[in-house]
Amino acid sequence: MAPMANYQHGTTSGATGGSTYDDARVIDEIIVSLESENHALRKQLLRSDAEVALLRQRLQCFEVRHDVLPVVTPTPTPTVDLSRLDTGLVTHIVSFLGTSLELRNLALTCKAFGWKQSATGQDLTLAEEVAQQVVCSWLNGMAGARITLSPYVRGTATWISILHESEHPLKFDTLLGRGIGHTNERRTSVHASGGVSTAVASNYVMESGIHYAEFQFQFQISGGRSFIGVARPMPNLDLVRYANGIFHFFVGSWYDDFLAARTGEWGSSNAHACHYSLKTGGMSWTDWDRDTEEVSWEGMERCRTGDTVGMLLNLDGGTLTVYKNDRRLGVMKDGLSGPYCWFVTVSRGKEVTIKKDEPPRA
Repeated sequence: MAPMANYQHGTTSGATGGSTYDDARVIDEIIVSLESENHALRKQLLRSDAEVALLRQRLQCFEVRHDVLPVVTPTPTPTVDLSRLDTGLVTHIVSFLGTSLELRNLALTCKAFGWKQSATGQDLTLAEEVAQQVVCSWLNGMAGARITLSPYVRGTATWISILHESEHPLKFDTLLGRGIGHTNERRTSVHASGGVSTAVASNYVMESGIHYAEFQFQFQISGGRSFIGVARPMPNLDLVRYANGIFHFFVGSWYDDFLAARTGEWGSSNAHACHYSLKTGGMSWTDWDRDTEEVSWEGMERCRTGDTVGMLLNLDGGTLTVYKNDRRLGVMKDGLSGPYCWFVTVSRGKEVTIKKDEPPRA
C-alpha cells in the first residue's frame, strides 16, 4: 500500500490536485476496511473448521460397528433344592419367623414349606412343625399364668391357628347367663342382651406374679349393673345350669355350688371373688360362705361413660390395684393368693372389651 500512497501524493498538483488526493484517501480507507473484514472472515472460517472437526470426533464416538458388539449370555437364575438340605437345619432357620402370619405366608410360598413331609415320615408341614415348636416353647416359658389353648385336631385345628390363638391369649372363654354373646372373632368383647350375665377369661389362669388387664366399656354406666374383678377358676362348674338366667358371683344360693368346684390350688386366701363397681366405685368380695356388703376403699372413684379401667393383680404382694384412664386410683383389695381369672358382670345393652397390656408407669 505504500507505493500507491507515494504515487498518489506525487500526482497531486495543479487545479485538480486536491480532488485527486481526496479520492485516493477514500480508496485507501475502503481497502483497509475490506482487509479487516477479510481477516475477520478468515478467523470465523477457522473457528467453523475447528467446530466441524470436533463434531466429527464426537460422532465417531457414537459409531458402533456391528462386528464388535459384545455377545451377552443370560445368567441362569440360581435355584436351591431344599430337599437336599437337612430338615432340622431348615426348621431351625424357619423358627426365627415366629408369628402365625409369617408362618402362614411361608407355607404359601412353596411346596417344600407347605406340604406334608412324607419323605421324613412327618405328618406335619414344615411350617406346622415350627408353629408346634413355638407354641410348646411359649407355654413352657409362661411365668405366673396357666394358658389353655385349643387342642390340635387333624383336619380341624392347625398348629398355625393355635399359634395365632396364643398371640392373643386373654379373651372371654366362658359366658354365664342369658343373652350374652361375643361381638368379635377373637372373643375379647361381649354384649349383654338379656339380664345380668358374666363373662370369664377362664383359660387365662393367673397363679403368681403380676398381671394387668384393661377394660373398655361401650355403654351408659349410670344404669344397670357393671362390675369387673377376679374370681377363682372353676373348670368343673356346670355351665349349662347357669346358661338361661341371671348370673354373677355374688348370688348366695349358688355359693355351695361354687365351693364344690374348689380345687387344691385355691390356696389359703378366703377371698374367692372380688369386684369393682363402675357405677359407685365401691368394692365387694366374698368367701362364698356369707353375704358381704359393698365397702369403700382409699382412692375409690366411680366411672363415667368412655372411661377405661385397668386392674393390676399382684399375686406376689396379694393386692388388686385399680387404674382409671391410666391413672392409679389405689389398692382396692389385699390378702389375695392362689389362682384367679378376670371377669366382667354386665346387664342388658352393655358391651365390654378386655385387653392384656402393660401397666401404666404413673
